[in-house]
Formats: sequence, structure tokens, C-alpha cells
Amino acid sequence: MASIPVDLKYSKTHEWVRVAGDTATIGITDHAQAELGDITYLDLPESGRNLVAGSQFGEVESVKAVSELFAPVSGEVLEANTEILNTTEAVNEDPFGNGWLIKVRMSNPAELSDLLSPDDYHTHAEAGGH
Repeated sequence: MASIPVDLKYSKTHEWVRVAGDTATIGITDHAQAELGDITYLDLPESGRNLVAGSQFGEVESVKAVSELFAPVSGEVLEANTEILNTTEAVNEDPFGNGWLIKVRMSNPAELSDLLSPDDYHTHAEAGGH
């Protein structure tokens, strides 16, 4: 079974959110990276871009597929993890740590209540949720 840290929030599209103040660090879940297989390319937004919850913010390509990345919360991109653009295996090896994708200053922290708890995400992922 894929790892599901209990201190995070999750989207139905398999992104995770770690909150510190008004900053959300976002990545893809262990379940998502396992389904994708070896990640070969990431397309991430530049700092300053404003995201809307539920909208596409980038893409992840793997040996199996190309998948869109969706913003779990709205806000301004503070930073993209450029360190992993040339070492995409970090997303497979450490999706909740060094494999994070972007940091966002949330414009509407109340959107966090729309995300899944670890238990709800586990149920969603086990059911084959896409």
C-alpha cells in the first residue's frame, strides 16, 4: 500500500498539500507516482503565477503516460522546485519530501476544507479514484 502521511491534505486528483501558515507546499502522492511509473519530465509554473483551485498548473510525464497537475488550492506560486527538473526521480523516490513540486501563498485557506483527509484519500485511492 502506498504511503499516506497523516499531516497532509489530499485532492481527488492525487496532489498533496502541506500547510505552514499561509503557504501550501504541493506535490503528487505516493499512489500517483506509483501509478505513473518512472517520471521523465515535469512542467511546473513560474513564480508569480496565480492559480485557481481545480485548474491545471502543469504536467508530469512518465514512461507510461502524461498527466495534468491540478491546483488543490488557489493562490500565487512562490516557488517551483527547479531542483527536481533534472532529477525527476526525486518525485518517485521521495514524493512527500525532496520531490515536492510548488509552494503557493494561499489566497483562500478555506479551500483546504474541500480537500480529503488521509483516511478519505486512502479510501478514494483504494477504490481506484481518478
